[in-house]
Amino acid sequence: MKPMKVIFAALFLLLCSINLVQAQSVEEEVVKKEKTEEDLPKFSPNTPQLYNEYLVDVSDIEVETHAGFLPRLPRYVEGKYRNGIKGPKVRVIWPSPIDNSKASKAGNYVVTGQVAGANFQPKAKVTVISNRKSNTPSLNLDVFGLDQVSLDNDVDGGQTKFIKNRDKFINALAKTNPDSFLYMFRNAFGQKQPEGTKPLGVWDSQETKLRGHATGHYLTAIAQAYAGAAYNEALQTNFANKMDYMVEVLYELSQMSGRPANTGGEHEADPIAVPFGPGKSTYDSDLSENGIRTDYWNWGEGFISAYPPDQFIMLEKGATYGTQPTQIWAPYYTLHKILAGLMDVYEVSGHEKALDIAKGMGDWVYARLSQLPTDTLINMWNTYIAGEFGGMNEAMARLDRITNEPRYLKVAQLFDNIKMFFGDAEHSHGLAKNVDTFRGLHANQHIPQVMGALEIYRDSELPEYYQVANNFWYKAKNDYMYSIGGVAGARSPTNAECFIGQPATLYENGFSSGGQNETCATYNMLKLTKNLFLFDQRTELMDYYERGLYNHILASVAEDSPANTYHVPLRPGSVKRFGNADMRGFTCCNGTALESSTKLQNSIYFKSQDNSALYVNLFVPSTLKWTEKNITVEQKTAFPKADNTQLMIKGKGKFDLNIRVPQWATKGFFVRVNGKPEKVEAVPGTYLTLGRKWKDGDVIDLEMPLQFHLDPVMDQQNIASLFYGPVLLVAQESEMRNGWRKVILDVEDIGKSIQGDPEKLQFTIDGVLFKPFYEIYGRHSVYLDVSLE
Repeated sequence: MKPMKVIFAALFLLLCSINLVQAQSVEEEVVKKEKTEEDLPKFSPNTPQLYNEYLVDVSDIEVETHAGFLPRLPRYVEGKYRNGIKGPKVRVIWPSPIDNSKASKAGNYVVTGQVAGANFQPKAKVTVISNRKSNTPSLNLDVFGLDQVSLDNDVDGGQTKFIKNRDKFINALAKTNPDSFLYMFRNAFGQKQPEGTKPLGVWDSQETKLRGHATGHYLTAIAQAYAGAAYNEALQTNFANKMDYMVEVLYELSQMSGRPANTGGEHEADPIAVPFGPGKSTYDSDLSENGIRTDYWNWGEGFISAYPPDQFIMLEKGATYGTQPTQIWAPYYTLHKILAGLMDVYEVSGHEKALDIAKGMGDWVYARLSQLPTDTLINMWNTYIAGEFGGMNEAMARLDRITNEPRYLKVAQLFDNIKMFFGDAEHSHGLAKNVDTFRGLHANQHIPQVMGALEIYRDSELPEYYQVANNFWYKAKNDYMYSIGGVAGARSPTNAECFIGQPATLYENGFSSGGQNETCATYNMLKLTKNLFLFDQRTELMDYYERGLYNHILASVAEDSPANTYHVPLRPGSVKRFGNADMRGFTCCNGTALESSTKLQNSIYFKSQDNSALYVNLFVPSTLKWTEKNITVEQKTAFPKADNTQLMIKGKGKFDLNIRVPQWATKGFFVRVNGKPEKVEAVPGTYLTLGRKWKDGDVIDLEMPLQFHLDPVMDQQNIASLFYGPVLLVAQESEMRNGWRKVILDVEDIGKSIQGDPEKLQFTIDGVLFKPFYEIYGRHSVYLDVSLE
C-alpha cells in the first residue's frame, strides 16, 4: 500500500520521521521533479542490438487457441545467426490487444511481431478452434511447515545470506513491544494504553488512515518466527507469548464492537446499520485525537480495526484516496493484513480466539458487501489506492477452507476485480481470456488480487479463476519484469509503482526516475509463483522464484540491521535506500519484509499430496524433516559460491525425488548417487526424476556448472544485466552516472571477457568490480550498455 504518486528514493528515510500530510507534499515535489527529468539515453531503433546484430533469420510459428481466448504467443522463438555464432532464442515483441475480438470465433488469423533493433517481422499463424471445456490443473502438491525445514550453515560452516537476513529480523522482532502494535486499536476503541507504551510512526501514526497495517504483518511475522525457531527454545517461547498477548487483546476489543458499553446501554449490532459518529452529520475519516469516533458499541458485531468503520462505508459511497476527512486510504488493504495475520497465528498455534476474530470480521464484511450492487463493487475495486484491498479475496477463501463455511467463499468472490479479471460484468474478456487488462495499473494493488483469484480456484475449481492467475503471471514475468524480478516502475504512466502503460516496452516506458521494483510487489509475485507451482510444476515458475528471491528479496536488506528497501532503483549509478531499522515505522515494504525474512525456507522443498514424491526446488543449505515418511533430507552446499550440492537421505522409503534443472544450467547438470554417475536426461528448464526405494545414508550429488549470461531489456537489448548462474552481478560505482556503463564482451563466450574468483563471486570487467546484488550496499549499476565483438 503506497502513496498516490512516486516516493523518491533519496527521500525514503525522511518518510520515517514525518507525518502523512508532510509525506504527501514531498511526493508532489518529487513528481514535479520526475516530470521535468530527461528521459533515458536514446538509441536508434534501426541499430542492431546485442546478438541481434548477428541475426540472419527468425522463425515463424503456429499456435492454437479456443474461441474467445487470445493465444499465448511464445516470447522467444528460434533464430539463426551468421558465422556459426550460437546465440540465444530471439525475443519477439508481439502486439497486445485490449480485447479478444480477433479470436472471437473459429478460424485463422496472423499476428506480426517485432524484433528490437532489427528489421525482422516474425509471424504467428493463429488457429482458433471451437470452444471446449477448459482443462485446468488440480492442486497436487503441498508445502512443508516452517517447522519442518531449517536453514543451515553452508558446507564450509559459514553463515549464508539466508541465515544472516533471517537473524536480523528474528532478533529484532524478539525485542519488539506488542503494545506498540496494539496502540491504535486501543485508541480506536477509546481504551487506556498500558503505561509507557509508545505508538508506531509513519503509516501507523495517529492521523494516518492506514494505521493498523503493520500489526497484520507483525502477526504473520511472529507466527512464522515461532514456527521456524525450533532451533532456539527461548526465541520460540518469546514469540508464543507475543502471539497469545496480541490475540487476547484483539479478541477483547472485537467482542466489544456492536455491544453496549454498559448493561442495557444503546448499541448497534447490525453491520449495515452503523450510524454516523456522535455529533456528526456524515461519515468521515478524521482520526485526530479530538476528531476520532470511539463509539464502538455502534460499529456492528465482529468489527475489528485500528480505526472506526467509516472508511469502509465511505468507500461504498465513492470516496477517493487522500488526506482530507472526506477521503480515505484503502481500508480493506489494512484489514487483509490483519485477517491474514490472525489466520497465520491460528494455523501455527491453534489459538481459537484468533480464528474467532477473523470469522467475526468476515461476517461483518459479508453483511456489508453482499447488499451492494455489482456496479458499485466494480467502481470500488477500480478506485486508485482507496479501493486497494490487498488479498481480501485470498483471505476470505482461506477462511472458507479453514472453517468449511461457504459464506466466506461467497464474500471472497465479492472482491472480484471484474474489470481486470473478466473485462466486464458479462465476463466477455479480461485476464481470464488472456487479455492484458493490467497495463498501467498500480502493481501492488493488483498482484494480491490475482493471488486471491487462485485461492478462489483452489476452493471452487472454477477454471476462469485459474486462468486469471496463470495468464497474469506469464504476462507479468515476460512483459514487465526487470532483471531483479521486480515488475513495476513506470515513466508512462508517471508513477514508479505502476506497471508500464504498454506491455514489453520497459525501456520506452519504464525505469522511472522515482525508482522501480517496489519490494512488496516482488514479495507478492513470489507468493503467486509458489502457489501456481502447487498446481502446475513448470520449471519456469521456480526459476523465476529463484531470481526474485536471490536478486530482490535477499538484496533488499541492509548490511547491519533489518532495515530494508521500498523501491530498488536500477538506473546507472543508483544506490539502495533502507528504512525501519528499529521497527518503529512501517511502510508497505517494511511490513512485507517482516514476512519475507521469517519464511525464507518455505519453498526449498515441496511434497506431493499423497507423499509419493519430493520436489527439490532451491539449492540452499537446509534440513528437511519429512515427518509423514519418517525421512530426513540434509542439503549441504556452498551454492552459489560453488556449483554443486549434496542431498543426504536419513531413513528409508520409496518416493520420487524431483530435482529442478534450472534454465540457466546450459553447461550440463550431472547426478551421482552414492558416488556412481546416473544416466538421466537433465534438460535445462525441466525437473529430473530419481525414483527408487531410498536407503538410510543414500547420498545424491548434483553438479551444475555455472556460466555467465545476459538478461537484456526486451525493447532495447543492448541494455542488459549480467548473471552468473542465477546470481545478478552488478558493477560497483564510485559516483552517480549520467549514462549506462559501456562494456564490450566476446560474442562467442562472454566469459572470456570476465576475470575473477567464482568462489567469492567477485569478478572484474575492464578493471571494474562486479559483485552479487545481494552483497552491494553502495552505488552500483545493475544494467550495462553491452556490445558484442
